[in-house]
Amino acid sequence: MADFSRVGRKPIEIPPQVKVEIKEDGVVRVEGPKGVLEKKMPPMVKIVREGNLLKVEMDVPRKKLLNKAKAFQGLARALLNNMIIGTTQGFTKALDIVGLGYKAELRGNDEIVFSLGYSHPVIFKLPQGISAKVEKGTGEVQVRVILSGIDKELVGQVAANIRKLRPPDPYKGKGIRYADEVILLKPGKSGKGGRGGKK
Repeated sequence: MADFSRVGRKPIEIPPQVKVEIKEDGVVRVEGPKGVLEKKMPPMVKIVREGNLLKVEMDVPRKKLLNKAKAFQGLARALLNNMIIGTTQGFTKALDIVGLGYKAELRGNDEIVFSLGYSHPVIFKLPQGISAKVEKGTGEVQVRVILSGIDKELVGQVAANIRKLRPPDPYKGKGIRYADEVILLKPGKSGKGGRGGKK
């Protein structure tokens, strides 16, 4: 908790190309070269601007809520920092599709059509603010899908939703995984005519 609150107190520098507006009810609007984000901050914190710095201060009504306020302070700082990074640089998340015959292709600007071993293709509609590109994979990876957007939470949620379409098989590793994900395969099921415990 102490480390988290110490990070929460650290000021955030506002780049010259970014506009920040602190609204009522704890809402902060950030506008940068890549777009605009608006988010409501957690309770028990106050966002203060001093020149080109943003500070997150605790606003604690009762002393017994101090630990909770420290956690909210750290969360608010992370949200603000991600908003500034997102509107200036953006975020990406890559997913690898592993499995013979498994495919993915873009249809228009907002749909990905997946072939994942089911009897029918799976159509995934991208939410507003998320773009994707599909690349040919290497090695065991048939296809790599790269998601991009300015909202880190949304990019992560969309990636998680796509992974759920065909989570990695625990025995062969087939399915959709994050590009940086390590899959620990279980030994093969033993049985008559099977391979026993070979990996």
